Amino acid sequence: MRRVEQTEILIVGAGPSGAVAAGLLRKQGRKVLILEKETFPRFSIGESLLPQSMAYIEEAGMLQDVVEAGFQYKNGAAFAKGDLRTAFDFRDKFSAGWGTTYQVQRANFDKVLADAAEKVGAEIRYRHTVTAVDVSGDQPQVMARSPEGEEYVVQARYLLDASGFARILPRLLALEQPSDFPVRGALFTHIEDRIASGEMDRNKILISVHPLHQDVWFWTIPFSNGRCSQGVVATPEFLAGYQGTEVERLRAIIAETPSLSHVLRNVHWDTPGRSITGYSANVTSLWGKGFALLGNAGEFLDPVFSSGVTIAFKSASLAAQCIERMWQGETVDWQQDYAVPLQAGVNTFRAFVQGWYDGGFQDVIFHEGHSPEIRRMIASILAGYAWDQKNPYVAEPQRRLRVLGELCRLQAA
Repeated sequence: MRRVEQTEILIVGAGPSGAVAAGLLRKQGRKVLILEKETFPRFSIGESLLPQSMAYIEEAGMLQDVVEAGFQYKNGAAFAKGDLRTAFDFRDKFSAGWGTTYQVQRANFDKVLADAAEKVGAEIRYRHTVTAVDVSGDQPQVMARSPEGEEYVVQARYLLDASGFARILPRLLALEQPSDFPVRGALFTHIEDRIASGEMDRNKILISVHPLHQDVWFWTIPFSNGRCSQGVVATPEFLAGYQGTEVERLRAIIAETPSLSHVLRNVHWDTPGRSITGYSANVTSLWGKGFALLGNAGEFLDPVFSSGVTIAFKSASLAAQCIERMWQGETVDWQQDYAVPLQAGVNTFRAFVQGWYDGGFQDVIFHEGHSPEIRRMIASILAGYAWDQKNPYVAEPQRRLRVLGELCRLQAA
């Protein structure tokens, strides 16, 4: 007979969405168990946070832990395309709220959040693997395997999947569906950047566009220790045109982009590269009987605007609010109270990501004639405030972005 345990909330995955959800739920007094298949710290990509994230970190009671960890301060985003340059200061934005955040080595950042969740009473079991899920009964049941190979069952009042790209519940419950985004891939690594003072604002992520291919772009994310995350995003077909290791291919593509290769001319390439292909993902539903999907376990768009962690935190916050109402005896409509509001912000990001790749949003970003008010509205979305319906570019993202792009092209003609 397998051992059967009981908990109130079971969370699969101790990454950002899982840790913040645990912090929020512990503030409600819930008993929280997290099953995490890896050992922290562990490598993860997605190192440039958005200021909107800080509100959720603060809400979860983890702000002091993050502030005192010594991460790289971030106040905006810089963009480069050929001879064009522009930058957005997130402190000068339309929406109220945080205007600064951090650029983080995720191995350290995720451990800070997980440790903070443990500190407030959540139990985390590292190297415990979820092998099966049953949501057909009165309560969700999860079968797990310990590092020693013991199999056991956890019954929970509610189950949250925060497993990120592992997408445990979508995979086990057949919820996966293809993303409507074209397939793209990325090559990336960490470097000792040796970037000279004044060559790049370390308080901003740098997004560079390939001079011949507008859908090929690079991220350069400075850390507080003289290192950077460096990557390129392109179609798999484009990336397949370069030979060698991940780092050799990455360096070859950077060499075709003079503005970026100049910034990185003194780099020490001291870490093996990594690659990922087909990272965009979607599901048939963000929730079901007794469970909800958080962050990347539900949907991932694209890394271009660093929205992943912000969406993960937003999902954790919304799910915790729904669970609190359930415990108080209210009837919760998870579609209307969780999926719809979460998807509203995701759809805002989606419009801007699509605009980036079709070139329309690039025309907007590099246009010099915007009014200060329009720049503040754009800065708000780049800062993660994709749920602020007072912002016209959130309320009607596709239409307004299309019109603005057309005006920019007419004025540039």
